[in-house]
Amino acid sequence: MIPSRLVLQGGESFEGVAPAWQDKTFFGEVVFTTGMTGYVESLTDPSYAGQILVFTYPLIGNYGVPSPLDWESGKIHAHGVIVSEPSPSFHHHAAKTSFLEWLKQEKVPLLAGVDTRALTKLLRTRGVALGAITHEKGTPKKFIDPNATSLVAKVSTKQPREYGQGKKKIIAVDCGMKENIIRSLLRHPWEIKRVPFDYDYTQEDWDGVFVSNGPGDPTVCKQTIAILKKAMERKKPIFGICLGAQLLALALGARTFKLPYGHRGQNQPCIHLEDKRCYLTSQNHGYAIDEKSLPKGWQVSFRNLNDETVEGIEHRSLPFFAVQFHPEASPGPVDTEWLFEKFHRLVR
Repeated sequence: MIPSRLVLQGGESFEGVAPAWQDKTFFGEVVFTTGMTGYVESLTDPSYAGQILVFTYPLIGNYGVPSPLDWESGKIHAHGVIVSEPSPSFHHHAAKTSFLEWLKQEKVPLLAGVDTRALTKLLRTRGVALGAITHEKGTPKKFIDPNATSLVAKVSTKQPREYGQGKKKIIAVDCGMKENIIRSLLRHPWEIKRVPFDYDYTQEDWDGVFVSNGPGDPTVCKQTIAILKKAMERKKPIFGICLGAQLLALALGARTFKLPYGHRGQNQPCIHLEDKRCYLTSQNHGYAIDEKSLPKGWQVSFRNLNDETVEGIEHRSLPFFAVQFHPEASPGPVDTEWLFEKFHRLVR
């Protein structure tokens, strides 16, 4: 490890140490997650593409890294990792490698020894910021904003893929889909066709549409939104998760906006407005739906108990619904897995 630091676009600097192999400057949007575990699932979640992820839990890496079969995608998508203390050893029956070795293999930069509490408090006060992990002195002349490009185009599947068997066919739009979403869908007797974000499935036969999570600004996904608009004309069941909720909102004519510091972690409380039950949820998003822009016939189904933002929407009579959180978990609680069963009942 050698001295290194995180420099934010506003000029703030946080000192730490980094592996010597990191011989250049790495850019990204600096965000934080409040989860105590689940670093493997979080880092392999395509929704973190373009972001430098700050772990607020002080010790990361103590249970190592399992085989890729247990990841949420085939690689780490985060542009960087910041921790207070990386564990030098690991102890878990399923672990195949250490946290530090994994980051090196994946060529993902690490900054350790950082006062992550102070950094998180700054991000909560000023909002997420562009940043750079660097060995160099001074402030970089230009910070690269990952949201200026189509992150979804980079992480979406390139070709259609098919799974499962059944009498009903589900189109699963991959905007950066986690593997546990596919596992959750496959618990039902469906034929599933996983398609790229810009694949026009509206001329095909299908019984339901699922729209996945993914990274970046939802308004950039113009092709996905346009196709979803056409799909809604059939009035068949549509279910969206995370980015999928924002895309559904944009397709129906509502608006989205960027949150100051987003919702990331596995302990986000949401209330289901229909029965007033509270659920702890896994979340990873930086944008939200503007409630006032929802057109007639739509209602808020879930609300975040921390800031009262929209966490779910549904149509009052048509089989369309979506949530901002992750009912498939991985990591986090599985309290809202019943939403996949709800989708199953609508498709039947």
